Amino acid sequence: MEKSKVYFTSFKTSYTENLTQKLHRLMKQAGFENIDFTDKYAAIKLHFGELGNLAFLRPNYAKVVADYVKELGGKPFLTDCNTLYVGSRKNAIDHMETAYLNGFNPFQTGCHVIIADGLKGTDEANVPINLEYVKEAKIGQAIMDADVFISLSHFKGHEEAGFGGALKNIGMGCGSRAGKMEQHCDGKPSVKQSLCVGCGSCYRICAHEAPVIKNGKATIDHSKCVGCGRCLAVCPKDAIHQKNYVSGKMLNYKIAEYSYAVVKDRPCFHISLICDVSPNCDCHSENDIPIIPDVGMLASFDPVALDQACADLANAQEAIAGSQLDDAVKEGHHHEDHEGHDHFYMVHPNTDWRDCLAHAEEIGIGTRQYELVEI
Repeated sequence: MEKSKVYFTSFKTSYTENLTQKLHRLMKQAGFENIDFTDKYAAIKLHFGELGNLAFLRPNYAKVVADYVKELGGKPFLTDCNTLYVGSRKNAIDHMETAYLNGFNPFQTGCHVIIADGLKGTDEANVPINLEYVKEAKIGQAIMDADVFISLSHFKGHEEAGFGGALKNIGMGCGSRAGKMEQHCDGKPSVKQSLCVGCGSCYRICAHEAPVIKNGKATIDHSKCVGCGRCLAVCPKDAIHQKNYVSGKMLNYKIAEYSYAVVKDRPCFHISLICDVSPNCDCHSENDIPIIPDVGMLASFDPVALDQACADLANAQEAIAGSQLDDAVKEGHHHEDHEGHDHFYMVHPNTDWRDCLAHAEEIGIGTRQYELVEI
């Protein structure tokens, strides 16, 4: 397969060009204007950051992308899907409030926020893909309704996937609540009896009568449950939880297949910023100090090549003193299957990000072979 071009620029600036102008130039050089945006809806998928986390991308970068789409005649919107876990982005109301508090509001970015899978995470499109692990991906409806898809990713570590880059932002990020559950878990939810108050919210939301209220407590009949995750969204006490989490390898395979469902058969463009590289995902309500120095901004039509380039550039950096990576280096973590040094394995030894990229390449999303074009 021919190498994909990945365009790169550092965070160095001059008196004549600031960072937002540099991002615009990067996108232009990478071929952003080759996409027909005229009267097209353009989904800009990013992570708004959990409340308390300060490592997420600044909204100024989202404004650059949204303004460029409008300049080319398109109709941009910022988007993400609700979370499976308990937090400040569990439903669309809390999610939008979090986005606004973190600066992703129309006054700052010049476009609106749409939570792609709706109020309770149930507004989804079932996308047939018939791949090895996922037959029908459950993707946020607004993302699938868009004519053009743009991923704007904060490249950082991730405790389950190894790192969070373009494919993680696309595959897991675009999954509805049920889609996220399918990627994370094998099995169906259960009820923590100590937290349940028997309110019946789970019973009322279920289309299959799987929850049963008995003696003031709910249980879930797994013979009726289809694993949609709607009960998790409505439980006021967060008593419903998922068990049987899949291995890191299987998670990465499913992320790749969900990414395929999102990007196939329509124009896509991908941007990643290697800055504030926290050891964990922006889904955390806190962020530790960065594990490496800021590196730069990258863009490509190929998300696989983009992730590979980001990983290579990140792994070429020295660990920041006092970071989790620095601690891991001192402890001597090593992965016998990795040639050389792998920052992300050292921080999270139970993960291997290469599984996702290898599978994504195998199913035809892109290639890990790239040409880095520095501007």
